[in-house]
Order: sequence, then C-alpha cells, then structure tokens
Amino acid sequence: MGEVREVKFRLSRRRSSVPRARALAHSVLGDWGIGQAAHTAELVLSELVTNAMRVRAPRDRLVGVRIAWLPEDSLLRLEVSDAGEGKPEVRAPGEDETGGRGLLLVEALADRWGFEQRACGIGKTVWAELRAPDLGTGRDGTEIAAVTVREGQCVRVWGAWRTVRSVGTERSASGGSCTVVLELDDGFELRVASAAPLTVREPGEPSPDNDGEGASG
Repeated sequence: MGEVREVKFRLSRRRSSVPRARALAHSVLGDWGIGQAAHTAELVLSELVTNAMRVRAPRDRLVGVRIAWLPEDSLLRLEVSDAGEGKPEVRAPGEDETGGRGLLLVEALADRWGFEQRACGIGKTVWAELRAPDLGTGRDGTEIAAVTVREGQCVRVWGAWRTVRSVGTERSASGGSCTVVLELDDGFELRVASAAPLTVREPGEPSPDNDGEGASG
C-alpha cells in the first residue's frame, strides 16, 4: 500500500501565514500527485489555519501544521495545532455576519473532522480528513528545509520546476522569525519560513515526470 507521507511546518501568528500555508500545501500536494482532492485540501487547510490564528493565545506561540497521506485508507489528513484554549464549534452565523463560517465550510468539504488535546497539555489540534485515492506513483526530488536551499538548485513550485537564481533571508521587525527569499528564473520571488519544506533537485538531474518545465538553465 505504500508508506505514509507527511510534512510538518510551523507558522507565526500573522495574517500572511494563511496564504503561505495554502501555497506550501499546493506545492506539497502537487509533488505527491494528489489530483482532484488538492484544491479542496488547500481550502480546508486555509480555514483551519485562519481559525488557529484567531484563537486567544500568546503572540509568540507558533501554529503547527501537518499534512499527511495515509495509504491504508487513501486519506489525506490535515492537522493544525495552536496554543489556545476551548474547543472548535460549528456556528450558524446570520446573513449580515461576515465571519464565522470557517468550520461550516470544513464540515461540508471534509469526509470527517475533529479535534484533540495536544500531548503536551497546552492547546489543541484540529484535524480534517479527505478522500485522496489518486496519489501519483512517486515524488521527484528531495525534500529539505527552505533555509538549506542553494543557488542553482531547482525547486518545485506550483507543480513545476523553477531554478533558484539567488537566496536571501529577511528577519521580522522583532528579530525573531526568519523568512527565506528565493529569486526564481521566471522573476518570481518565493518567500517561505526558514523551516518550511521544499522539494528540490540538483541542476541537470533528470525529472521522471518529464514535464519539460523549470529547466536548470
């Protein structure tokens, strides 16, 4: 049946972390060959991360994310952990309310969802599972932390290979978290947390999917 595949990363408690989580999920699921379920998974994950950012918790507490494919049941499992108290509840907001529909959407899109207290006793983990039977045959490249990516390597972004032209870092105003800035061959800049997982391969290394994109130049 294959092995469990998973990635874990942590996000700072800021608004920009929601699109960052979705972008990382897009890249990971593309590498795994998740097809039809990928878009739904990205949407569900963004709602879970949004809720985690809104709970009352110290600003310096990070939000943990785990994305795993469970081959035995052909399930994609999304987990988001935060240091907040209480338990998530599905609301029925009024027509004039602009928020409060996140878990309502998760409940509608996921095969099942729930939450559990974290093993450390602080906070909780909210999870959702989706059917994902269409996993590809294999992942091209090697998964490494963003901070270890080197100039000249090829990185898998949005389902295609891009060559890294330069690597830089940015620190937050508080001097805490570090962001890696990758300038890619198409002029796009990719900004990810230093510990975020990225799939890379060396220049000139053949790609088994023969997608023809992201030549090492």
